[in-house]
Amino acid sequence: MDRPDWTLYETFLAVAQTGSLSAAARQLGSTQPTVGRQVRALEDRLGFALFTRQARGLSLTEEGARLLPAAERMAAAARDLTLAAAGADQDLTGTVRITASVLFATATLPLLLAELRETLPEVQIDLVASDSTDNLLYREADIAVRMYRPTQLNVITRNIGEVPIGIYATPEFLTRNGLTPHMDRFDPNLFVGYDRSDLILIGLQEMGFDAVREDFPIRCDNHVTYWELVASGCGIGVTQTRIGDSDPRVERILHALEVPSLPVWLTAAEALNRTPRIRRVYDFLADRIARTLA
Repeated sequence: MDRPDWTLYETFLAVAQTGSLSAAARQLGSTQPTVGRQVRALEDRLGFALFTRQARGLSLTEEGARLLPAAERMAAAARDLTLAAAGADQDLTGTVRITASVLFATATLPLLLAELRETLPEVQIDLVASDSTDNLLYREADIAVRMYRPTQLNVITRNIGEVPIGIYATPEFLTRNGLTPHMDRFDPNLFVGYDRSDLILIGLQEMGFDAVREDFPIRCDNHVTYWELVASGCGIGVTQTRIGDSDPRVERILHALEVPSLPVWLTAAEALNRTPRIRRVYDFLADRIARTLA
């Protein structure tokens, strides 16, 4: 057999992990046809099928399942090589890739990054505004701002504050539904909900409301669009108080309800913390975000 081609095995691993060619393509930053061709090329080289098609995607054949642990070890070795090389980079000039939720990246980071641009002009920033969880250990990002404590091993993380959360609605929506800002109960079907995320459902249930996804007449997982739905009068919604309190289109309601705040964790891969430019950006963000939240 020819020498292993890591690119083909990387594609095999992505398809095995995601269960579809399209999802693997998104994970790899490739295209579905390219991923399909790479899977077929590896199957041709090995002489057996790796996947079978199911109603909801692709599943591993027995032969593919036997290859999976070795592919995972190859991925771990490639990750370690990448991190070791990045950790040895002592140059301040270069790129730092930061990921944060869409809402935090939109409402909080731009002003901080404008100051960072003046403070460290030799550093270039890639800002990834995404509510998905990018993997720091695979260099999908160098620094992550999380609203939960990361559980990955081999990362450095610091709790830098709390984001207060409030409940809001437009005055017009309240009037239309016979509500007042100081009410202490409401029907969950007045809420703008999330689509696939269960965060609002969990929050409502913790506050004593018996709600299911179908109770929400309008649902959206993108937090920026979600807030626009609330501010346009589509229903009651939650957001960071520094956003809701400064938006003249809405008013804060349900003051008697205690809404848990969100912790903010700043995280980087442990190996990358030896890279000066990433350390400088990490320390800058830790200081400025903490000031913003204070």
